[in-house]
Amino acid sequence: MNNLLSELGFDPDSRVAIFHADDVGMCHGSNAAFEELSRLGAITSAAVMVPCPWFLEAADLAARNPQFDLGVHLTLTSEWATYRWAPISTVSRSSGLIDETGYFWRRLPLLASKVVPEAAEVEMRTQIERAFAAGIDVTHLDTHMGAGLLPSLLEIYLRLGREYRLPVLFPNNLRDYTSVLDFEGISLEGHFEALKKLEEEGRLFVDHFRMSPWVPKEDTDRVYRELIAGLPPGLTMIALHPTQSGEIESIVPAKAHFRTEEYRLLKDPDFQKFISAQEIRIIGFRPIRDLLRRTSVSVGD
Repeated sequence: MNNLLSELGFDPDSRVAIFHADDVGMCHGSNAAFEELSRLGAITSAAVMVPCPWFLEAADLAARNPQFDLGVHLTLTSEWATYRWAPISTVSRSSGLIDETGYFWRRLPLLASKVVPEAAEVEMRTQIERAFAAGIDVTHLDTHMGAGLLPSLLEIYLRLGREYRLPVLFPNNLRDYTSVLDFEGISLEGHFEALKKLEEEGRLFVDHFRMSPWVPKEDTDRVYRELIAGLPPGLTMIALHPTQSGEIESIVPAKAHFRTEEYRLLKDPDFQKFISAQEIRIIGFRPIRDLLRRTSVSVGD
């Protein structure tokens, strides 16, 4: 039994899920979906990409709606072909954060081979501080494309969580996470030792990880229902990417339907009834953060 769930009042066999919207701030469509689905209760948490063009709109939404659960999606990569973003802490290529075109690297292995950890720490810390300065009541930290879990950055990523007294996404079932990301050829040496240490500290929050299935339009309803029905006991974070139609069709024409279909399904009352019938208990990161802060102190205290 996850001790966290016990402390939050759940039974040992409970299936608990965080319906989480990644990539808030990437475009207006992701922000609009975040706002609508948060109001409906269809998502219970989200994370914002501070370096992205629509960050300020997302921050304004969060400031005007303090009940929204919004963390920081620490961003060190920029994957799309013609829609890119860059660090907010430096313009120097010596940081190892910037490719030959002046933006973040597009793929995780490229970042892994170039990054200067000290520069990455400054960038991640700057993103967190900018989120706070914009009025966001930050509920947690996670990381775009898993960049914070690179071997050279993992200790920094976890330390930032300790310093800011925020839950950090680092699932106990680590292969759930890395198997759906661009981790081929990247060593996980040391990661399982880190998990053991977090367990000893009482800082292992998420048991399992699931992500948007990225399936053809005609398979959407069936595959998402199978995903929900198959959730195991414990706390599962489901990293979703709902986006309203608009600019996403120009950003990634061949893949936009993955995100727009997910948005359609999540707001469908029949899908919400299906989730309820599965007896899935749904929470966000804010109660986890608040419990953490009641039971721990920051590194500097």
